[in-house]
Amino acid sequence: MRWSSLLSSQRVGSKKSSTGVFRSAFEQDYDRIIFSHPFRRLQDKTQVHPLPEHDFVHTRLTHSLEVSSVGRSLGKKVGETVLQRHTELSDYSAFDFGAIVAAASLAHDLGNPPFGHSGEDGISDFFIHHPSGTAFKSLVSEAQWADLIQFEGNAQGFRILNKNQYQGLQLTYATLGAFTKYPCPSKMEGRDKKRKSQKKFGFFQSEQELFREVASHLDLHTAGENVWSRHPLAFLVEAADDICYNIIDLEDGCRLGLVSFKDTVELLAGILKESFDANKLEQIPSQDEKIGVLRALAIGRLIDECATVFLENESGILENKFDLALADHCPSSGALSEITKISIDKIYRARHVVEIESAGFEVLPGLLEEFSLAGKFRLERSLPKKYENLYRLLPIETKTGIESAPESHYNMLRNIIDFVSGMTDRHAISLYRKIKGISLS
Repeated sequence: MRWSSLLSSQRVGSKKSSTGVFRSAFEQDYDRIIFSHPFRRLQDKTQVHPLPEHDFVHTRLTHSLEVSSVGRSLGKKVGETVLQRHTELSDYSAFDFGAIVAAASLAHDLGNPPFGHSGEDGISDFFIHHPSGTAFKSLVSEAQWADLIQFEGNAQGFRILNKNQYQGLQLTYATLGAFTKYPCPSKMEGRDKKRKSQKKFGFFQSEQELFREVASHLDLHTAGENVWSRHPLAFLVEAADDICYNIIDLEDGCRLGLVSFKDTVELLAGILKESFDANKLEQIPSQDEKIGVLRALAIGRLIDECATVFLENESGILENKFDLALADHCPSSGALSEITKISIDKIYRARHVVEIESAGFEVLPGLLEEFSLAGKFRLERSLPKKYENLYRLLPIETKTGIESAPESHYNMLRNIIDFVSGMTDRHAISLYRKIKGISLS
């Protein structure tokens, strides 16, 4: 792969490169995402913990902003060296690398549904186990069914970024490429999960041709039928996310008393190694400030380490020979593994986390059951009164999407899933209660 193609500032739907007088095309991508409605909804979507009464923890919104900040630093750090190595890239700057990674990182969680990661499982569960969901299997193709039984937030995010062009997202090919960590479909022959880019999938059948266009324009390496190599900057987006959720989830766990202060300090010291200074830490009066300082130092160290791994393997990445997570192969990977173990045991299995995950398995399949049946009856032009009313509750863009392909059950289900997965936690709970007759307030 060639950087000159990978850094394309051309936008989807346009035939020429996009340039700006005081903002680059990639900075414009960032601005388009941050002012978009799907991004705003992340404010009320669970990251790990439901919002507590007496302290602040991260939502999907604050997490995304932090990942974007780390991503920008990674992109600029890598960009400086790449530009020195590739003198033909004189039209680009390290700020362009940083802006692409920052924009893609900002959008990395746009496709995640309510109730954290359990929301993804709850949507998949509807089609796997619920009679109303399994009944759709005979109405869609095998590849489409594979999409439905394994909801994937990354693929949903790619769909959101490219749906409803009137919202003005129309991002550059470079940002869309960097966003797509898994450039393959849900159903593929010979999936190799040892390759990080094939561990999940990055686009649904509904967007497959669009991603083919993105891959073709960027000259991504073809790795099989409808399978491509990663855009190199996707490795940095992934690393930014890995750094933030490991360190920030631990910080939140300490604030909420799920992990002791002593254990948190030891875990972060494992990343800082010789840079950790216990005496200097003792001079900071507040416990929260102490953890904050260690968190900042740990993130800085991990940025340096992940950037180094990328640059050491740049040629392998461009040749599609390196396909591993940067954070798994940096010098602090062992310390990060220890953090992951503690987080699984003490944070992700905490009672209040399990409670909200359980709610996701009830609320999301419940909403999907009602609205997918309303959509099905609409396609069959035989709406009972109950489902006629439910269909009226759908947003105009959902109904327009369904009616754009009146013979396609898959298209209908994709639009219903867009609606349900796009809800905030509180909206999902409120609507579920209302349509089930539990609450009419």
